[in-house]
Formats: sequence, C-alpha cells, structure tokens
Amino acid sequence: MGVQISVVVPTYHRHDMLRRCLVALAAQRFDAGAFEVIVADDAADVSTRRLVETEAAAAPYRLRYLPVAATQGPAAARNAGWRAAVAGFIAFTDDDCLPQPGWLAAGVEALTGGADAAWGRLEMPLPPRPTDYQRDAAGLARAVFVTANCFCRRAALEKVGGFDERFTAAWREDSDLYFSLLEHRCRIVHASDALVIHPIRPAPWGVSLRQQRKSEFDALLFKKHPGLYRRHIPAFPRDYYYAIGSLAAAVAGVAARQQWLAFNGLAAWGLLTGRCFARRMRGNTWAPAHVAEMLVTSMLIPPLSIFWRMHGALKYRSTLPTTGDRHAAIHAR
Repeated sequence: MGVQISVVVPTYHRHDMLRRCLVALAAQRFDAGAFEVIVADDAADVSTRRLVETEAAAAPYRLRYLPVAATQGPAAARNAGWRAAVAGFIAFTDDDCLPQPGWLAAGVEALTGGADAAWGRLEMPLPPRPTDYQRDAAGLARAVFVTANCFCRRAALEKVGGFDERFTAAWREDSDLYFSLLEHRCRIVHASDALVIHPIRPAPWGVSLRQQRKSEFDALLFKKHPGLYRRHIPAFPRDYYYAIGSLAAAVAGVAARQQWLAFNGLAAWGLLTGRCFARRMRGNTWAPAHVAEMLVTSMLIPPLSIFWRMHGALKYRSTLPTTGDRHAAIHAR
C-alpha cells in the first residue's frame, strides 16, 4: 500500500541514543513497508551517516540519512525531514526517545480518524529520590503536544509553514507549532495509546544555569501568540523580580550607608532565595553535592533568567511575557 507515514528523527552527535531509538522503531507493530524513518542530522556528521547506513542495512523499514546543511537547531532539522518525506502523515520523535511497539499504529489511527495532528503519551521514569534537574525534566511528560511524540498531516504542516526556525534550541518550538495549528483551526487530538519512553539524560553540575538561556524564546512565543501564551504557559515566577529588587536595595543601602536598607534588602533576598531553594528541594535527593548545587543555583537563576528574558524581548522586539496561567496545561520546562 506504499509508505503511509514518515518518521522524522532529528539528531546531533548522540550516536548511542540514536541507535537505541532506531532499534525501538524496528520493533513497531506496523507494516514495515508502510513507514519510513528519516534521520535529520543537524551536525551533518560522517560518523552519524555511517551509523545510519549500518542500521539501514538491517532495518525492516526504509531508513534514510538526511544531512542538514548548517547547524540550526532541532526545528530546522525537523523541517528538513518532513519536507523530504514521501508520506502524507508525519510522525516526530527525538533521538533520545524509545517509541513503544504500538506507537506508530496509534498515531496513524488518530490521523486516519480525521485529526490534523495528534500528540501521544510520554513517560519519563524517575528514581525514588530524583535531583531537581530530573524532576524538572520529567515535567515534560505532563505537557501538551511535544515533539518527542506527535503526529501531523503533511497538509497541516504546509498550512502553518512547519516549525519556526528562529527557535534554535529545544524550547518552545513545539508550543509554537501547537499554537499555530490551533490558530489555523486544525483538529488536534490526544492519542493516549501512542506511548514513548523518554529516559532522562545525565546532566553536568549546574545545568539549570545553562538552561536559563532558553528563556529568550519565551519572548518570541509571546510575540507570535499573546493570547494562547497567556492561556497555556505558566506565569513567570514573580519572586525572581522581588529577589533582584531586594538585592539591589541591599547594595544601594551599603552604598548610601543606610544600614536599615541594606539589612532589610539582604534579609528579603535571603528569604526569597531560601524559598526558591526549598521549593526545588521538595521531594528530591539531599545528597551533599545536590544540596550545594541547589544553594548556588538558587542564588544565580533569578538574575540569569531575567537577563535572558529581557535579551529575548530586545532580540525579537517583543514585550516581556509577564503574565500567564499558573495552572496552564503546557509545562514550562
């Protein structure tokens, strides 16, 4: 019956993870002749090409390697992948994911049932006492329409122009596509039987500091979809602004030799930082290294996050997205 659905897997220098993903795709309970897999390599790496070619020789399905000309991020890699696809249905997953055997069949069922797009179920197993990073990453499993597990009709992607390639990191590009589909009145459903296991990757000490840079993309998302942003994206923590204001007051008090101002400002900053620390530690491991990491990063996250949000507002000529629903459906990673 020909290729019914094309699976797009963006990758960037993650060979072991990619190999496991391709093995999982080989175990699909779906006619191997009815789907293809396109590995969109954002690094255009020779070793990745060799890996895909080796796997293609043994894979029961059609497996293609697609080099992306310039490193642009996962949004651009996904666009290259679906535009090179031969099928009318497109599935997206990531190289660090393990689609379960019924994944493709459930996605195809949702689209053949009349949906323009669908998202599946994501599971991200946690240890009994996770780190803050692990618990935060696992919040992705509660999100709506993530690219680790979603399906679109090719016509719907063409209608909205695919992914916005200005989202050069793995952050908000899936929300942007979801919002664009909603604005074009596309029918989107939840395919709960389309299950993907998403193991949480190891991360270096202080990873939360590096992740703050992604906050600049909030401004772009807000500029494009202000109404949907307010409705679906959780509010930015106001405590971050209060913490910076308190620290500024303490510094001003020292400079002006106003002890009361310096003391009160420092006390407020300590209280707000302590509240941030306590919130991040709740239910997580109290291993000494993790506690030290939480203490240091809880002091540094507020100024870094605000800096990158302001940077994004200037870069994309947007107002700062300061409002939102604290009970929003889309989890802020």
